[in-house]
Amino acid sequence: MSPHRVRMTFLGVAAGVASMGFGVVVIGQTPNANSRVQKLESRGKLEFDVASIKPTPPSDDKTLIRQLPDGTSFHGAPVRMVIQTAFGIDDNRIVDAPSWVSASRFDIEAKVAPEDAPSLNKLKGAERNAMLIPLLTERFHMKYHHETRERPIYALVVAKSGPKLTKGEPDPPDGFKPDNGEPKDPAKEYYKIMATPGHIEADSMPMFVLADVLSRMHALGRIVIDKTGLTGNYNFTLRWTPDNALPPLDTYSPGSLESGLAHTQSAADTAPSSLVTAIQEQLGLRLEPKKENLDVIVIDHIELPSPN
Repeated sequence: MSPHRVRMTFLGVAAGVASMGFGVVVIGQTPNANSRVQKLESRGKLEFDVASIKPTPPSDDKTLIRQLPDGTSFHGAPVRMVIQTAFGIDDNRIVDAPSWVSASRFDIEAKVAPEDAPSLNKLKGAERNAMLIPLLTERFHMKYHHETRERPIYALVVAKSGPKLTKGEPDPPDGFKPDNGEPKDPAKEYYKIMATPGHIEADSMPMFVLADVLSRMHALGRIVIDKTGLTGNYNFTLRWTPDNALPPLDTYSPGSLESGLAHTQSAADTAPSSLVTAIQEQLGLRLEPKKENLDVIVIDHIELPSPN
């Protein structure tokens, strides 16, 4: 990302994406998600017919992502964000990308042929997003491979005090019907979440989605994986002071984590807690620093696109 603060908005948002006001959360996938991504990569149902790629003017600080009836539009998006969207992964699972992938922003308009628009609108969110992979390989000459690497994570677990969550609505009566015969793969468009800096309000949201949302918080700086063991959907509101300076949790031993969290409490009595403290105090959950083997996307090669 460019050093200035970028204002981001989503319109016509596809499943798996939540607007964050002046920031953005793109809901990722569970740890074994790349097995499904690889199937999407090889499925090749549809491809974009035309694509326009232009640098975003430096004076334009807006970022806008839209899913249109005939394609996908990015305005002011770093290439790293396009890669995240294409593979349905969080930023921490993209490795070895050059710095310009985060700094250079582009306006991208990708459309299918008119006769393919009806088929496009029948695709699931992940299938539609995967159509960006050929665009990245053809226009940005991206080469990549999947690899398992040990990555620092936070495990989202239940605190000693127990969860402070309210049960939400159950999943739809008919359940989820994946089209590949695999075990149920929850369709995230059923879950509702409103998120702005310092505030998350959830309606009938499962814990793995909360973990995905927290993975996008720059204050945490690493992937969060649901280890709560809590099933079903929950309602909750989480408030914290955004952009708090947090001591790195990996400097704490598990036994000293709670004392470290207390150190991050805002000095102002009326100010909300830091994000990490708020998770424990308001939700009855906590974050444990760990390391885990995760499937990542390794960028072997990528180039700036040629002018249109």
